Amino acid sequence: MKRLRKFSIPTESVLPALAALAGLSALMSLCLGAVPVAPGAVLAALLGGGSGPAAQIVLYARLPRTCGCLLAGASLAVSGTVIQGVLGNPLAAPNVIGVNAGAGFCTAVCAALWPARTAALPLAAFLGALGGVLLVLTIAERSGASRMTLVLAGVAVSGMFGAGIDAVLTFFPDALNGYTDFRVGGVANLSMARVAPALWAALPAFLLALSLAGELDVLLLGEETARSLGLPAGRLRVFLLALAAALAGAAVSFAGLLGFVGLVAPHMVRRLIGEDSSARLLWASALGGAALLTLCDVLARTLFAPYELPVGVVLSLLGGPFFLWLLLRQRRRGGRGHA
Repeated sequence: MKRLRKFSIPTESVLPALAALAGLSALMSLCLGAVPVAPGAVLAALLGGGSGPAAQIVLYARLPRTCGCLLAGASLAVSGTVIQGVLGNPLAAPNVIGVNAGAGFCTAVCAALWPARTAALPLAAFLGALGGVLLVLTIAERSGASRMTLVLAGVAVSGMFGAGIDAVLTFFPDALNGYTDFRVGGVANLSMARVAPALWAALPAFLLALSLAGELDVLLLGEETARSLGLPAGRLRVFLLALAAALAGAAVSFAGLLGFVGLVAPHMVRRLIGEDSSARLLWASALGGAALLTLCDVLARTLFAPYELPVGVVLSLLGGPFFLWLLLRQRRRGGRGHA
């Protein structure tokens, strides 16, 4: 905790800086790609004054993609922040403990059985995400709720849900168009019609999480302390995990199984603002996650233009080493504590 505070700077400077970074990343996302578009042409297209190929590219290709990146990045980052706070485990994240995989499985089932009901995908993803996190939590608690047990249970549950996705696609091969992008995580070929239902699922969950930021601060002090202050710790824990599942499920419903945003972004912003206020941390995580995913998507489509990578590939290349570093760091801390 002390190391986090050592790097903290005033919140009044951090949040505007993160908001500016998110805005800059959105502008870059609208301008850059296989066909560059000047900022003036982007502004004209957004204001309705543009015409021609540039306006078509901005409005129908890049604007939905940019909105999807901002929404998915913010949702996954806030989900990871809530999960890490509730479980007291810095290694926990939606992709690590089976939340994303559960959401992906139910999304695949819904797409296979009710292909015309795309508006139902966020609800299906939420149910799968909630089922995944509760299953992992139950397994970890019954086998010894250590940090490593939670991670291993998440890996096992993610593997089972992944096999379930493969089974669904064996019987319904057309259930998920662009399955490779879904499995890795990608935001190509998005439309506003696919992003809008997820927004209406994620926004209430984010607002509810903000409204419970004070309770989350108390919960971080320990379950016994929370109960001594009259807080229903058990019910609050489950409700906060449900909100985290709703946020992760909303992102998975249109962006696929994106990994590491919910792990990397919360740790990055904690080093900037500390952990003294969950409300500030949630806002910072939302802005930081939105900027992180959008910038990764810009890299994914510009590094090898005119070819582009799924953004999930870039995230894995960045997030995988970060997760290994965090794992070794926690192991060293545990070893020193043991001694």
